[in-house]
Amino acid sequence: MAEQDTIDVLRGFLDAFNRHDLDAIMEYFADDCVFYMPRGTGPRGTEYRGKPAVRTGLASRFSGLPDVHYGEDRHWACGDFAVSEWTLTGTSVTGIRVEVRGCDLLEFAHGKIIRKDSFWKIVE
Repeated sequence: MAEQDTIDVLRGFLDAFNRHDLDAIMEYFADDCVFYMPRGTGPRGTEYRGKPAVRTGLASRFSGLPDVHYGEDRHWACGDFAVSEWTLTGTSVTGIRVEVRGCDLLEFAHGKIIRKDSFWKIVE
């Protein structure tokens, strides 16, 4: 994909996240995709491999932060790689307000996301 086409895809992808539309989000992923959460027991965070597992991982984000929103976004693309930078805001199910700056490192193949590696700042 051309860089501008990839950036347009990333904007649509983020829009689907802000609508909390899992079906639309999953349309962006390849069947053999992998998703690394920013948190987990290992150095890469929790890993979800394959489309059904990725959907489960993303659903957990929405259930943990039901009003999650990604704003102040910027996107870059170079070949099959892209970066989305954003500010995540929301309130956890326990009532804790969250606001963190983060980014996704993404890899594409044939126009679909094959890797989404999420990172965000730790607020103390």
